[in-house]
Amino acid sequence: MSVFVYYTVAGFVAYCALTAALFMLSFVVPRAGFFARCLAMYMTFFFAAIFGVVSSIVLSIAGHRNIAQWATARYYLYSARLTTGTTFEADDPHDVLGSTRPAVFIGNHQTELDVLMLGAVFPKYCSVTGKRSLKHIPFLGWFMTLSGSIFIDRANSKDARQAMQGAADEITTRKQSVYMFPEGTRSYSKEPILLPFKKGAFHLAVQAGVPIVPCVVSNYSHILYPKDYVFKAGTIPIKILDPIPTKGLTSADVDELTRTTRELMLKELVTLTAKARGQPIAVPANPSSAKSSGVDIKN
Repeated sequence: MSVFVYYTVAGFVAYCALTAALFMLSFVVPRAGFFARCLAMYMTFFFAAIFGVVSSIVLSIAGHRNIAQWATARYYLYSARLTTGTTFEADDPHDVLGSTRPAVFIGNHQTELDVLMLGAVFPKYCSVTGKRSLKHIPFLGWFMTLSGSIFIDRANSKDARQAMQGAADEITTRKQSVYMFPEGTRSYSKEPILLPFKKGAFHLAVQAGVPIVPCVVSNYSHILYPKDYVFKAGTIPIKILDPIPTKGLTSADVDELTRTTRELMLKELVTLTAKARGQPIAVPANPSSAKSSGVDIKN
């Protein structure tokens, strides 16, 4: 046991030393900053995962498990701000995040850094979604269950409405919001674009009769762009748009709801990105030219 502890501590010290050395080297070799912040981010995520498991257990015992993911996301946001100098800041003038519950929150998906972004937008009593089969995966499934995740039954993936029904029932019964990425995968784009939207989030909102809340994140390729080994410190803005009601809508309205929501978000994305970069307002990119280059994350 003592040998295990020794090597664990030694490995952690070496990891921290390498990260610090890369940060110092970045003043001479800017690309070293990319690797330094990546290492710092992974270390922060590791401790956030431990915090998440512990907080889920404690909050479940205390009868507040539905805020475990909110607490974990906040912990990750604030700790990553210290270790990497990178953070997200939400502009929510009407307190939509604090006053709209339950709801289906949706956002654009750019890179792995979006895990950190959730710390800025996750309201209390909100969770990510996942396939029901994830419940049986050690650690990840246990954490998701303990923290009150909404699971989607994809046994019949050909029928989106049927797959979402159980999740819709849980949302209304538990008054639990969910956060989803309708693009379904990361775009890794250098410019403000949106990939085509999948309809699952919209079917879910319509079936549950809850509003859709678009959360638009500025394109942050000037902060993180893995293809060019760019990872800088900085603040990335997020705009929380007004809730879009779904009361009275049916599955027949989902196509139009998806289209208009995507257009609304794309317009805001272009404007927000231009402001963040100090540039003139640009014309939205042609949505048909957007192609996915990330790993598929089905929502």
